[in-house]
Amino acid sequence: MKLKSSTIGGLAVAAILLSACAQAPLGQGPNANRNQGAVLGGLGGAALGQAIGGNTEGTLIGAAIGAGAGALIGSDLDRQEAELRRDLAGSGVDIQNTGQELLVTLPENITFATDSATVMPSFQNQLAALANNLRQFPNSRVSITGHTDSTGSTSYNQGLSERRASSVANVLIQNGVASNRLFVSGAGETQPVASNDTSFGRQQNRRVEIVITPTG
Repeated sequence: MKLKSSTIGGLAVAAILLSACAQAPLGQGPNANRNQGAVLGGLGGAALGQAIGGNTEGTLIGAAIGAGAGALIGSDLDRQEAELRRDLAGSGVDIQNTGQELLVTLPENITFATDSATVMPSFQNQLAALANNLRQFPNSRVSITGHTDSTGSTSYNQGLSERRASSVANVLIQNGVASNRLFVSGAGETQPVASNDTSFGRQQNRRVEIVITPTG
């Protein structure tokens, strides 16, 4: 069977990128997220190059552009994560870097009083630090979602989760984050991360999650 040159080009790109994965596993090492971004960007760029150009040259050019952009995004996420961890050290805020986005979790016990949607004065400085970080890394979409446990009515929990997400967004805006970057919602009790049958589990579920997704 004779393969088209475009197919050969696509297979070559995939082989190169997968070889890079084998040499530097995506989840390991100081450049893990940069490497992951490069691989994912390269595969996406190769597909786009093939779709537009329909030939090996277009595939290779697309892969190169995509890999470069993906590596840059992964590297920026690593730097943003490092600065967030430095600025929020000891605050109780949880930070996770998936390689494609940052997930920042604000537990209720450090952010709000029970049944309140007003950010506690003691947490204002932490949100100001988060806002400063978002200003330093402006090319991202910021999704803010409130969550509750299952205590109380579903409608009450939904409203509380929305009000808490809005309160966090308002503090970020007051500290200079552009409002058009923020997307606010409430999930109520529908997305627990732990069992609502225990006090500890319910405490884990009462939170605000902020997802920072690079936009290029």
